This record gives sequence, structure tokens and C-alpha cells, in this order.
Amino acid sequence: MHVGALTAAAFVAIPMWWAVGAAPVAAQPCPDVEVVFARGTGEPPGVGPTGQAFVDALRQRVGDRSLGVYPVNYPATDQWTTGVDGIRDAGAHVTSMAATCPDTKMVLGGYSQGAAVMGFTTSAAVPDGVDPATVPKPLAPDVAEHVAAVVLYAPPNVRAMNFLGEPPIVIGPEYEAKTLKVCAPEDAVCSDGLNFAVHNTYAYDGLITQGVDFAANHLGLPAPANASPGQWDRQPPTP
Repeated sequence: MHVGALTAAAFVAIPMWWAVGAAPVAAQPCPDVEVVFARGTGEPPGVGPTGQAFVDALRQRVGDRSLGVYPVNYPATDQWTTGVDGIRDAGAHVTSMAATCPDTKMVLGGYSQGAAVMGFTTSAAVPDGVDPATVPKPLAPDVAEHVAAVVLYAPPNVRAMNFLGEPPIVIGPEYEAKTLKVCAPEDAVCSDGLNFAVHNTYAYDGLITQGVDFAANHLGLPAPANASPGQWDRQPPTP
């Protein structure tokens, strides 16, 4: 979510499509590690700036291991009614990876709206007031064994979700111990503060490193030699 986008936060997605008559694509080998990341509101398709900074930094930590990336397929707009599709897409991919690539360790992540999408993906609980028939099939309990860590950057807090008329984010019990919520001080979306500007800084400050260190630790990766705080973080764009 960008500055001023608190009122536009939503959990949205677009259906996957397949090209008619496209040539068959050779199956890709299973990566050692895969990052499944959902971008924030208004960011272009892909993992978004925060997600890319996270992926780039984690790639530096995995060494000779292979690292795959899956951007959750959703437009990240303010269309609330289709938000459940983002959860459905993430859940379907994670389930598929657990079945087809059982040795791959997944790291689930998201920024802002995407953090909410990914948080709900881990939970089988149906929020109060939500029709169970509209909720995607939850992840099977054994899928959690294939997820090493969950890193949520700027997940909307209860105040933000109440303001938006949405239920609080819930993390599934199988994922709680391996979930990190990263929130910048005074961020109006995830903290008790009222600073909207800081909500856009996650890709460019030391908070990326916090999430990467957490994921790397849960992946059993060694600590980087001579690393300094924030050294993997991106620089802010030039005005």
C-alpha cells in the first residue's frame, strides 16, 4: 500500500489464464528454496519493490542453493469482493509445490495488503460474518512442514482492518512460531502511529534485513560473514 492508500487496502486477485495453442513449456526443476510473495496495493505485477528487495537479499544468503520466486497472482487494487482470489491463488500454489516439490522449502511473504493475503492463506479459520462457502479450501496441515518461514511486512493491524470493515488477520497455529511481522515505528497501517509516509520505506531500510535474517535462520542458512545492518537493502529512488 502506498501513502494515502489505507482506505484503498483490499485483498484482490485476477483469475489465472492460459494461452490457447501455446507451445508446451518444459517442467522447471524444483528449487531448493522458493519465495511466495504477495505485493502491496497499487504495485505492478510481480513481487513489488519490498518483495524484490527481500528476494535479492535472501538470494545472497542461500549460497549455492537454488532459489525460485512465485508472485501471487492478483492485481492489488481496492476491489474488496475479489480479495479472496488472492488467498486462493497463494494457497493453490503452496499446495501444488508441497506435492510436486516436497524437498523445496518455501518462504511465504507479503507487503501491506499482500501481507494480509498471505496471513489469511495460512489460516483455516473462517472469520465471523464470512460465508464459509466463499472461503478457499484451507491448506492441509501437512503443508506446513514444507514452509520454513512466513515474513509479513507492514501487515494491517486491527485498527486498520476495522477501519476497512474487514476481520483481523489470522495466522494459522501451524505457522505462528515461524511467522515474523515486520512493522516500522509509527507506520499508520501496522502500528499505533499515524505516519503514512514511513509505510513506503520497507524496501529501502534495515527492516528488509530483519525479515531476511528470520527466514534464513528458519532455513538453516549460515549467518553472512562481515554483514552490516541493512547492507542488503535497496537505496531510495532518486526524486
